[in-house]
Amino acid sequence: MAADRQESPQPRMYTEFARYWPLISTRESYAREAEYWRDALRKRLGPGRHRVLELGVGGGHNMSHLTGEFQFTAADLSPAMAEQARKTNPGVEVLVGDMRTIRLGRRFDAVLIHDAISYMATEADLRAAFATAAAHLDPGGVFVIAPDFYRETFRDPTLWTGTNCSGDVEVSVFEYTYDPDPTDTSYETLMWYLIRQRGGPPRVEQDRHVMGLFPLATWERLMVEAGFRFEKDPYNVHGGGRESYLLVGIDNTSDGPRFLKEQPP
Repeated sequence: MAADRQESPQPRMYTEFARYWPLISTRESYAREAEYWRDALRKRLGPGRHRVLELGVGGGHNMSHLTGEFQFTAADLSPAMAEQARKTNPGVEVLVGDMRTIRLGRRFDAVLIHDAISYMATEADLRAAFATAAAHLDPGGVFVIAPDFYRETFRDPTLWTGTNCSGDVEVSVFEYTYDPDPTDTSYETLMWYLIRQRGGPPRVEQDRHVMGLFPLATWERLMVEAGFRFEKDPYNVHGGGRESYLLVGIDNTSDGPRFLKEQPP
């Protein structure tokens, strides 16, 4: 995610435990997801090494599967996560900035926000993030996001666990997701990290993440209000067959994606 407008402390995953990101969420686990992002961009932009801005880039694992085809710039709220993204994506400009307020003074062919968009917990947050995307897009550009849940697909509670190791370090993650107040627009994920050095006992650390939860119709309404033509692509990456989409906005300041018009007949 992104930095100058921070009402509450960032989750520990993105600060003191950012160094464990390659074990918390491995680069390899994003390979299948990245195919959906690549297809969404190619479908709307056509061939070429298009200029792409990713906001809320995190450790840059999804981006790392796409940099061979697109020219990336990225930003994240957390300096520690931005540094992880630089290590994974050498040569990519990775900045520190808030997806709600950052302004680079540059425009791109596409703006992406992976699941970091889920940290926008109010409609005001979403409007601000969508305004940032619009401010950085060329006419007819493409905006793609991937919320973790919609109100219609959320199940309370869910539990996920995983373990990865590298060298002398093993990290296990227990992730409990629930909705403490179904009348508001957020849900919570409680996480426990079991961090173990080879031969020693595990160290147990707790973390808390607050994310936004909106009906699919709200995502569509706010994207349209922000000046985008709304589309959605199937995004079959979650276990259990949970309904999921890449939400796509086409900048409406022109009558369509100029990139496809520029392709020779």
